[in-house]
Amino acid sequence: MARLIVMAGLAGAMVSQPAWAEDAAAADEDRDTIVVTAANAGTKTETPLIELPQPVTVIEADQYLSQGAISISDTVKYAAGVLANPYGRDTRVDGFNIRGIDALQFRDGMRDIFSSYASITSDPYNFSRVEIVRGPASVLFGQGSIGGLVNLVSKTPEFRTGGELNLVYGSYDRKEVLGDVNLALADNLAVRAVARVRDADTYIDHVPDDRVLFAPSIRWQPTPDTDVVLNGLYQEDDSGSTSQFLPIIGTFRPNPVNPGVRIDPYTFVGKPGWDRYDGRSLQGGGAITHRFSDNVRLSLKARYIDSDLEYFTHYADSYANPTNPFAADGRTIGLYADASDARMNVFSTDNNLQFKFNTGANVEHTLLVGIDYSWNKVGKRYARGYETIDLYDIDRDALLTYDPSGPFIYNSQKQLGVYVQDQVRFFDRVSVVVGARRDHVKNSSGQEDNATTFRAGIIGEIGAGFSPFFSYTESFLPVAGNIMNTGGTIGDPYQPQTGTQYEAGVKWQPQPATLVTVTAFHIKERNRVLYLPGNATTQSGELTTKGVEFEASHTLPGNFELLVNYGYNKLRSETNTSLNYMPQHTASVWSTKTFGVADGAQLRLGAGAVYNGKSKSTGPLPSGDLYTIITPSRTTVDALAEITWDQWRFALNATNLFDERTFASCLARGDCFMAAPRNVMATVGMRF
Repeated sequence: MARLIVMAGLAGAMVSQPAWAEDAAAADEDRDTIVVTAANAGTKTETPLIELPQPVTVIEADQYLSQGAISISDTVKYAAGVLANPYGRDTRVDGFNIRGIDALQFRDGMRDIFSSYASITSDPYNFSRVEIVRGPASVLFGQGSIGGLVNLVSKTPEFRTGGELNLVYGSYDRKEVLGDVNLALADNLAVRAVARVRDADTYIDHVPDDRVLFAPSIRWQPTPDTDVVLNGLYQEDDSGSTSQFLPIIGTFRPNPVNPGVRIDPYTFVGKPGWDRYDGRSLQGGGAITHRFSDNVRLSLKARYIDSDLEYFTHYADSYANPTNPFAADGRTIGLYADASDARMNVFSTDNNLQFKFNTGANVEHTLLVGIDYSWNKVGKRYARGYETIDLYDIDRDALLTYDPSGPFIYNSQKQLGVYVQDQVRFFDRVSVVVGARRDHVKNSSGQEDNATTFRAGIIGEIGAGFSPFFSYTESFLPVAGNIMNTGGTIGDPYQPQTGTQYEAGVKWQPQPATLVTVTAFHIKERNRVLYLPGNATTQSGELTTKGVEFEASHTLPGNFELLVNYGYNKLRSETNTSLNYMPQHTASVWSTKTFGVADGAQLRLGAGAVYNGKSKSTGPLPSGDLYTIITPSRTTVDALAEITWDQWRFALNATNLFDERTFASCLARGDCFMAAPRNVMATVGMRF
């Protein structure tokens, strides 16, 4: 925490320095637009942030790449109320908690992932920005996280010619070539291609992080009122799992039989050459926007995903007895081997009509009426095995391996939703948002769920840039499967998880480049699945989350930026079992300052710190008693040094600069996850 305070002080000192850049003045208008525009995440309409009765965070690619982001999870770590990488860096999946609850990932407004370990992670270089919606958002996005969602906005062609090429070398022999090229073929036709080739290792031995990415797109405007965008994606990853699921005993807590010997928390448990997380993703989609007039706009979007994945892994059996998973010798432990092949196909479409009209001289409406549909099909086949090993001295050559065979077992789901939303602006000072949605969801087992969700909010400017707001939102998330009763009998189908949120706060925008938001919220979640002894499950009555968030941003284009964030949340469950609590306190600060140097070159220095408070996990032991483990708080520091000269860019990024070797979280089920150690990357780039 002390380092966080030091970094905040450094940021404050940088604020007091005078701005030097006259050149930045010309860019003010563009960057101001970035600061105040909410894009489509909050309302699916172009609405300034100051007119939204909820907090929505928009993170531009330049910002998160400057912070050293190498995954989508990294892009959101400097956002209020968000816990990035809750289980440490994971090369298999991206993870984030929003307001204490696991969040879902969307791409271009449509859900991106429908099953665990059936797809590879998205690449942050392929997106122009990341949008965070905090709180339930089912009225616009259908089934989704109760705490919020993360929406990735793809890069699309612009009517200009230019691009960039970057060479990267970094920690763990990381070698990369990245390119982003945009060509204007005519006044109304442009193409763009984003590519990445990476050959890299990770801080876990025998776990690579290799990637090939190619994302072409084309944009055509046949008329001034019609915009057509088609995009594609080919991505192939050859990787493994940086999450090794090491037991609490022997890593975080001493082994009572061998108390003086700790297991290296970055130990690779598997078999080199067999353990893997290799996948391929093909995606194709498009969007058509047509303005019939200044007051009527049609938007059509669709995307298809085809994904193949091999996931082979070993992991220790720390779950049968979390407090003592070893045999009497204190060294021998059970070892699982899981091998799975997965196939995932997803089709999504979202279509809406927007109408603008007045019902009085000072009452303006933006009415949105839409329908969306999604279909996903996931097939998997497995092979499993179990053996015992000496975890302190693994004979990896002797480990058994397995290969999946036989037919794939498929599950599918369809969702159809209809939504309507009205944004009403009174006297250009007060905005009211009301909306409703009806969803029908059906899966391949015949289970059907219907849900109606609502939202309402109001925000108004009272002077001096202050705008108080209040909102109510709802969410639902279908849960496939049935309750498992004690003894192994199958019970009733799971009910959908539902959530409601009341939120109140104030936004302060004293100038276009500054925005401060303070929010208090209260979320109730119902029907969370709980895992009980004997492989039994149930659904809890209610989970309550209360919290406060503070988010501030100040930007002087081309010269200075400052982000300060704080989040507090407290979870309480009626049934205190199998619940992993997000840290009650999270905080971050990030700042950059640009200086002019010789021959027109510019030096940009940046630094930031992220603080995550202690977290608690509670779960049942074989005896039925509850077991609680607390993971200590941690603070990591990031840094940036960048020189730009003419079309050249030279940058040095460091994340976890002081190489804090800490645990991201330990779970009462029996295992621990390490936070990523220091990572340094050097980049040489050319823009043209």
